[in-house]
Amino acid sequence: MNRRMLIAGLAALAMAAPLSRARAQSGPAPEVQPLLPAWQAWKSVCLAQDGRVVDGFQNAASHSEGQGYGLALAAIMDDRPAFDAMLDWTTRNLAVRGDALLAWRWQPEADPPVQDRNNAADGDLFHAWALSMAASRQQRPELAERAAAIVQDLLRLCVVPHPDGSGALLFLPGAEGFRSADQVVINPSYYMPLAMRDLAQATDQPRLRQLADDGVRLIDALALAGPVPDWVCLTATGPVPPPARFSQQSGYEAIRVPLFALWSGHATSAAVTAFARTAAAAPAGADFPVVFDPATGAVVERSAHAGYGAVEALAECAGASGLGSAMQPFVAAQPYYPATLHLMALVAQVSRFPKCVPI
Repeated sequence: MNRRMLIAGLAALAMAAPLSRARAQSGPAPEVQPLLPAWQAWKSVCLAQDGRVVDGFQNAASHSEGQGYGLALAAIMDDRPAFDAMLDWTTRNLAVRGDALLAWRWQPEADPPVQDRNNAADGDLFHAWALSMAASRQQRPELAERAAAIVQDLLRLCVVPHPDGSGALLFLPGAEGFRSADQVVINPSYYMPLAMRDLAQATDQPRLRQLADDGVRLIDALALAGPVPDWVCLTATGPVPPPARFSQQSGYEAIRVPLFALWSGHATSAAVTAFARTAAAAPAGADFPVVFDPATGAVVERSAHAGYGAVEALAECAGASGLGSAMQPFVAAQPYYPATLHLMALVAQVSRFPKCVPI
């Protein structure tokens, strides 16, 4: 891209309204229209014809996370055929619990494919957000009713008070298995402030807005010590290492923390700053640093997949109020998870940080 094209592109993007609140409209919002080829490429990598989002790294399994991410992206891109296919598959295969939440995983080789009916709260959150966006954009009030039911059950089953007695709310990763009498295990990357605030407004649930605000404060407090860990255990006296089965690194899960903070407009948050600083300090290498020791910032693992680098480049540019970023255009030659992070980072860039256009 030459300088004239860059300046013209920045001017056009800066005039676009931020993509945050769902709104009635015809076609995708102007700011995301340049991403439609990337969306088509994402579908070719991740989406089966029947609406199943396939995670190739997880033995071709599908999960509520992937279905929720896909539905949200389809709503943003105003792709009703893809949205309806994903919603139909999700409803038929994951809505098996007896409440409005979804079973967290579907395995094609298992009998039955759903072996564990516990939910994953982030998948439910994105599912509800996608339904709410589509309800407004496509004039489908029945989707708004479904979103409200999901929010109600998330608040009932997956939101608990902090054990420190402060009155702050915590977001359980699932309805079962993450809470005991004296401690709560959370995954900071399950918080998506923008989705929570949009849904709080759409469903008139102020507790969901409080959950978002409390989550931002908690995550930024954790980030004062370095990049946010994948999992955290909270007690009455503060955070402690989680049980051994949970990762204590800052890695493949935690990379979503700065991504969702950026998408929510929090470019200067402690979480974004800690991540950008740690990634920038990593020794140069052919691959992108992805897993860090949160105590020392040392690189534990790298990946060649461009989606991880897109999050790092956006965090660096947005946190510094830069002009032009080192984000790569969408790359189809990567599996579901980095491909999805890549497309989400591009959506966050065009909707929140037009000056960070990839160059």
